[in-house]
Amino acid sequence: MKYQFSRKMQNVKASAIREIFKALADKEIISFAGGNPAADAFPVDEIIKASEELLEDNPISVLQYGLTEGDPFFLKKAAAFINRKGGIIKEGDQIITTTGSQQIMDLASKVLCNEGDVVVVEEPSFLGSLNSFKENGCQLRGVPYKDGEIDLAALELALSSQPKPKFMYLIPNFQNPMGTTMSLDTRKKVLALAKQYEVLILEDDPYGELRFEGEDIPSLKQLDEDGLVLYGASFSKIMAPGMRVACAIANHELIEKMVVAKQGADVHTNLWAQKVIARLLDSMDMDAHLEKLRKIYKEKCELMLNEMEKHFSDQVTYTSPEGGMFIWVHLPSHVDTDAFVKEALKRKVAVVPGAAFLTDDSQECHAFRMNFSTPSREDIIKGVKILGDMTQTF
Repeated sequence: MKYQFSRKMQNVKASAIREIFKALADKEIISFAGGNPAADAFPVDEIIKASEELLEDNPISVLQYGLTEGDPFFLKKAAAFINRKGGIIKEGDQIITTTGSQQIMDLASKVLCNEGDVVVVEEPSFLGSLNSFKENGCQLRGVPYKDGEIDLAALELALSSQPKPKFMYLIPNFQNPMGTTMSLDTRKKVLALAKQYEVLILEDDPYGELRFEGEDIPSLKQLDEDGLVLYGASFSKIMAPGMRVACAIANHELIEKMVVAKQGADVHTNLWAQKVIARLLDSMDMDAHLEKLRKIYKEKCELMLNEMEKHFSDQVTYTSPEGGMFIWVHLPSHVDTDAFVKEALKRKVAVVPGAAFLTDDSQECHAFRMNFSTPSREDIIKGVKILGDMTQTF
């Protein structure tokens, strides 16, 4: 049978990360390509204990259908945790549980965009979100970075151009793929532009709790006084990504529409996962847990950066993140990045080519993304040496 696929899927390609993962079946490969939490970052014992207690105390409550908005006890505990520093949940706001942060992107574009509507995105940006917007028929309008920050002049042009965008998608903290963080001054200017041009901001903040250097910067949601921000918080990076639990917070009018869209998507997020995380938020010392994660990622990031300093060519530049999971590496303009990445894979090291994170992955991009959270310390040392040798000769 010849299948007739929808027009909106024509511009959606398989994730470059997923394609690289196929090669990782070779256990000899050192992967800097993913974005998984470190193996020693999971609260395994606490998850087992909470799960056993739930199944012993009231198993049917875990196994039955749940509310689309989310389990009430989970929503209470999640809201308290997310808002513990104040200012994220405003008067008139509502919270919804989603099946990972990825579903926030899907639901937002479903309820806000018609096919052909424009979404403004940072360039580069998270590939999963770009694909989600494309799958819902959105046209992407990229805004480049300049000196480590989003180019505000280009952003204003993107917001003021016709057709008017439905929303802009930003990752202010430890951006994926670059690892950079938006300054407080830039955040204020972005909010001012959003207000001036009346464009909603979708603030994706999966890495915000993973700051291991510097001072916290208020989120766009905390700074927002005009209902301009839809805020996404995830438990994937601080609990377990396999549980697929995140939350979206915004004005109740928007969240209510997302609830309706979610009913048609998956009815509700995994109830067992919600209830387990709720128990952990209620019983765990979250400050101690987060401090443990920050220590793990700080050590791995510093190790990777130190090894890069030792082995990489002086012509190669890279970001120095204060948190999160990623480092963005710029190669000299004469280097064919695709060829470099393919050769690295032949030498048993996997990285992700930068073009995968652009609105049009056929654009030239002399960069690649490295992940420091997942590989072991031994693999970081070995893998960076291999890449470093390549930068000296490529």
